[in-house]
Amino acid sequence: MKTYKWVYLPVTYSFVFILGLTLNGSLLWLVFSRTRSWSCSVVYMANLAVADLLYVLALPLLIISYAMEDFWPFGDIICKTVRFFFYTNLHCGMMFLMCISIHRLLGVCYPIKAMRYRTKRLAVLASSMIWILVTAEVLPTLVFAHTGFINNTTVCFDMTSPGKFKQYFPYGLFLTVLGFLIPFLVILISNCTMVRVLSRQHVDGSPIGTAMRSKSVRTLLVVSLLFIVCFGPYHITRTLYLFVRVYMATNCKVLNVVMFSYKIWRPIVSLHCCVNPMLYFIGSDKKRKLLRTLFSRKRVHPSVWTVRAQLQAEKSSNGASGIRNSGRHG
Repeated sequence: MKTYKWVYLPVTYSFVFILGLTLNGSLLWLVFSRTRSWSCSVVYMANLAVADLLYVLALPLLIISYAMEDFWPFGDIICKTVRFFFYTNLHCGMMFLMCISIHRLLGVCYPIKAMRYRTKRLAVLASSMIWILVTAEVLPTLVFAHTGFINNTTVCFDMTSPGKFKQYFPYGLFLTVLGFLIPFLVILISNCTMVRVLSRQHVDGSPIGTAMRSKSVRTLLVVSLLFIVCFGPYHITRTLYLFVRVYMATNCKVLNVVMFSYKIWRPIVSLHCCVNPMLYFIGSDKKRKLLRTLFSRKRVHPSVWTVRAQLQAEKSSNGASGIRNSGRHG
């Protein structure tokens, strides 16, 4: 268990921090600097990236704490803030993924009828409601999460202190049902419906283009993989851990097995911060090329890009002049 805390957690969280910060930062840079008109999908993905960054930026504190053998030197308020960001990001992520799935479902199954519901205004309204709902849902975390002492060492409890698990258990089930089970069922139903519709050749008499089918299938695969690998095992082991902690606390063997399983999956759920931006980049060749250009620019001196731009402008100008001259001689 000590190796888990001092090696596995710092390494995993460091990987999530570097990759999550890079991908979500790039996504937000592209959205705010290169996107002229925001679609519903862009609104949802931008909010999702903001939620991911709130959590990713808090990871260095956890990395330092676990590298210091679970010692928490940052105080009680920072402890509550880090736990609040974790659960806020977790549940916002699932809610925005649910909105993206519903948005895709309406576009695939009801492309004409659902146009009134697939507007930027409604996407902004839905995003605002998600932030308000999740904030209210996670607020009790500020009460349950706090610092304490284990073996004369100050620690930051993940959910709550051992003496408050009975009070925390109903709230933990509430978070699982509202924050995971409901979005999961909505996404599952949406994905199954889209797969069934996309397997047909026509929808309401209108052919679905190959590009649209491919894009929708890729999105379905990423969302399904995200929930299966990241969210599912974490919530299952977390619920089992709470149940055993409250009702089978005297069975040390079962408690240790369930607790270890839960703690193994706890950092893995953070990987969704890295997978979420792929929903934005995987669905568009143009966005993938723009992302590659962004990173390639960092390796090329700016003067090279200036010369290339001038040469392209001169080439275009010469081509236009040639066309005009040929038209005159003809």
